[in-house]
Amino acid sequence: MEDSEDFDDFLKNVDEISKLVKELSSADTSSQVKAMERADSWLEASKRTGRQKGAVNRTVINSTPPATESPTRGTGVSGDPGTSQEAFMRMLEKDAEERSKRRKVKEEKAKALKARGNAAFAEGDYETAVLLYTQGLEQLRDMQELYTNRAQALIRLQRHTEAISDCEWALKCNEGSVKAYVHMGRAHLGLSDYAKARECYVKILEIAPKREAMVKDYLSQVEKAERREREEQLAQEECQKEEREEEPEEEPEEEAVSVATLSTETGRLLQLLRKLDRPDEMSLYYCGGVELLSHAITDRTGQTIFRLQNGFSIINGNSTILSCLLQKTQDPCAEDLCVAVLKLWNVVCKENETNQQLLMEWERVSECVGCVLASTSEAVRQCVSLLVSYTHTPQGRSLLLDKLDVHMLVEPLMQCVNVRGLHTTVLCLLESLAQEQRFRLQIRADLCPILSPFTRMLRSVGGQERSSLSLYTSLVGHLIHDGDIRKSVAGSQECWEAFLVAMDECISCEDRDVLYPLLGLMINLSSEHTSAIEGCAVVCSSRCCALLTDPSGGIITRAVGLLSRLLPLCPAAVEEAVQAGVVKKLLKILKAPGQDSTRYAMKALAQCTESSLDARQQLCSLDKKLQVLRRLMCEGEECVAGNAALCVGQCVCVPGVACGLLETDCVLTLLRHAAADDSADALQRNAAIALARLCQAEPRHMIRLRELHGLEILHSCMKLIS
Repeated sequence: MEDSEDFDDFLKNVDEISKLVKELSSADTSSQVKAMERADSWLEASKRTGRQKGAVNRTVINSTPPATESPTRGTGVSGDPGTSQEAFMRMLEKDAEERSKRRKVKEEKAKALKARGNAAFAEGDYETAVLLYTQGLEQLRDMQELYTNRAQALIRLQRHTEAISDCEWALKCNEGSVKAYVHMGRAHLGLSDYAKARECYVKILEIAPKREAMVKDYLSQVEKAERREREEQLAQEECQKEEREEEPEEEPEEEAVSVATLSTETGRLLQLLRKLDRPDEMSLYYCGGVELLSHAITDRTGQTIFRLQNGFSIINGNSTILSCLLQKTQDPCAEDLCVAVLKLWNVVCKENETNQQLLMEWERVSECVGCVLASTSEAVRQCVSLLVSYTHTPQGRSLLLDKLDVHMLVEPLMQCVNVRGLHTTVLCLLESLAQEQRFRLQIRADLCPILSPFTRMLRSVGGQERSSLSLYTSLVGHLIHDGDIRKSVAGSQECWEAFLVAMDECISCEDRDVLYPLLGLMINLSSEHTSAIEGCAVVCSSRCCALLTDPSGGIITRAVGLLSRLLPLCPAAVEEAVQAGVVKKLLKILKAPGQDSTRYAMKALAQCTESSLDARQQLCSLDKKLQVLRRLMCEGEECVAGNAALCVGQCVCVPGVACGLLETDCVLTLLRHAAADDSADALQRNAAIALARLCQAEPRHMIRLRELHGLEILHSCMKLIS
């Protein structure tokens, strides 16, 4: 390993060598001579320093100089300045090459050690990771990643001061290292130095302004830690007051009453915890004590005292309580005790992430939750309420997914959907969890517990099912963000048949609250091309056509959106829709404002006119000069304009249409799009094809095309058309 002093000296001398090389390359002869004198003096000083330290001379420059290149020492300049300059430059180049070779060897060794350190870190062996990163730094002292990686491992080992030192070295190697500031902030946070932790995180914004969301999250962690420390200090002070049993100092009567009241509440809480710490008592004894404890905890100070006084260990370590939670006892008070404990957990964990984490770190928590949810007791309601309290924050949801078995959790929760008063709460709970990618990854292997009840509910929309179906639809909507789940649901014939049944029921009952989210789910699923969707395309398209005249604009938008997805999948669906008068309805939608509805309607109309001569004839009879399409080509976004150009190209082949466009700006509009930049390939291609067909159908358009020098543009578009 190179000495720290050698490394520092090397860094200091880099600038000096750079200046020397620049002056030696100067066109000014006097500057070259002065540079040679400085170079000789610098080399001589370096040799003296090396002899004083007793170090091995690793410098290649002038270590064994050829006699012909040896400078005259009397003046510090050789007889021939040009030759001396060339010799010095050759020595510098040789030294740089050898240093580069040695560095490459060390880089390879350092990278290999870093990879081994990363593997050890991933396995949780932080001591070994630190050792391997240290060995890597012995090979290469200016490798920033080794410092930041070692700092991360040191933080896991609670060696925060050493981690800060490593982060400082990382910043010397790369002053813009975001990772160094992140780990330095975490290390300061571990030392409860909140001000310096904030400084580190704020510094990240100066380096990487786009990391604002990440910095906000880290600053939130600092705020939570600082608040937790204040709460624990207050709780400890209250406990110490009770332990000393000292009279309060003489104060105004009103304040004295307030302190006495607070002292009494704390004393009652401590006394209850001591009594509950007794082993082998009757279930009734613990049941009464736990209920009183729940009433005694009224604020965050009470929650903190419970945590600091080992409340979780007292409750969770009690064998009588554990047997009740696991449903393994026939004691008549077992259910009451189970309910009381769950109520206590709700009280101590409410909006308290620290307590939530401590509860989930209990090794039996997953087993207990599963047993309670599988029971038929009142405890189920309290357990669901506890789980819901975790879903209010990202950290709480992460804790649930880390500590609980998702498959064990979902099946009993789905059974709770049928329990009166619980179905809405349970669906909201599952919907919150479904927003997390980890939940979707774990549930994708077995969707039956969710999809089977969903399809049954779709087939019997009414009563409680109707009020729950919107939530259920939202739950499935979150799940299909996962590609594998989306393909699975989209390929389910049973699901699509149930969708049609639900659509019919909602249309007949005018239940738009259920129909609106259901259409949105069907739009997202129809992005997949499956045989199940094709099989239902004709019937489903017919339902959508009927909805295009619905009073609700939102229903119309989603109906035409689903129609635009279904028509390309099934030619029979296109013919059915055209016969049902879809062209007239789509044209009416296109005349009204609405970005989403316009985009969907234009896509559906393009599909109809491409596949059906009847659709083209209907459109031309309804809009002889294609005013709507020409307006959309001018005003619409790229995809809308492209589909409008596609429609125009199909419609100009209808007899009489091209002639009717002679006095319009159609040629100019199409030519502008054909000459657009290469990023809009589809729009260019459709515009060029439409323009060519227009001129073919009515040769008089060629006159205007030549006036605009459009033939050259059309020729340039041939590669797109081909």
